[in-house]
Amino acid sequence: MAQTFRDLIAANKRNSVLLVAGFVLFTAIVTLVLTLAVLFFVDEQAALSVQWGRAILIGGIVGVVSFLVALWSYYQGDKMILAVNGAKEIEKADDPRLFNVVEEVSIAAGVPMPKVYLIHDDAPNAFATGRDPQHAAVAITTGLRDKLNREELQGVMAHEMAHVKNYDIRLMLLLAVLIGTIVMLADVFMQMLRFGGRGSSRRSGKDGKGAGIVMIIVFIVAILLAIIAPILAQIIQFAVSRQREYLADATAVELTRNPLGLAGALRKISADPAELQSASRGTAHLYIVNPIKKFAARANSVFSSHPPIDQRIARLEALAHS
Repeated sequence: MAQTFRDLIAANKRNSVLLVAGFVLFTAIVTLVLTLAVLFFVDEQAALSVQWGRAILIGGIVGVVSFLVALWSYYQGDKMILAVNGAKEIEKADDPRLFNVVEEVSIAAGVPMPKVYLIHDDAPNAFATGRDPQHAAVAITTGLRDKLNREELQGVMAHEMAHVKNYDIRLMLLLAVLIGTIVMLADVFMQMLRFGGRGSSRRSGKDGKGAGIVMIIVFIVAILLAIIAPILAQIIQFAVSRQREYLADATAVELTRNPLGLAGALRKISADPAELQSASRGTAHLYIVNPIKKFAARANSVFSSHPPIDQRIARLEALAHS
């Protein structure tokens, strides 16, 4: 099992590097195609060589900017995520019992004590974030804190510390920020297309006709990219998240030796009708259970950020009886 965890941690570190490299390349290529389409749509009189020159320049600039975004998200993304979700840092004196549970689990996991945050919301949920175990944070809603007994609270914190121990937090942090950037890029393109079309003109002549055909093809590809890219990005995000939820559950059992604690917590969370007010599709994958109820109900969908809760509970109960 120790070797498995080491392999998982190494894979997560490797995937984080590949994610940033792939994101920079992907955004540069998508920007190149989208820019060609926008330039064609806005000013069809421009020569094709000029269009390519402008598009390559803009694509290169966006590639550099996307790298800076990735760098920023690595160092500051966790603070943004905590702020967006309304999480407030607390001290041990504010909740000694919660701190004791987190300390126990962090010692069992062999990682430093993370910062502890509280989200004032009746909906029961929790998440972990950060770039590595030395810069990690766990956040729990007041709704979950009030509704769990100690064993269930320990199970939830063990699940979140498993994400910290396995370096899931780094990968999911980068996914949250970078995929959000891809979605924003597609939205910007659609807005440019909507407003830029008003000043479009028509190209004439034989050379213009050939160039126009090429640009029309680019334009069609750009439209498809603008629609499909965010969807594909989120499918990848959700697939990665689902796999790691199962692994975090298994790691939590390894840390606590008590599968029923986490199973009981998941049952209480899934049965509670309250929906987290600060929840968004961009950060839903970070939580122990999907905070958006309508998406949690479709947990078998490819667009689900979490595996079905009943399957997670069944696995945990099977471990308790094995």
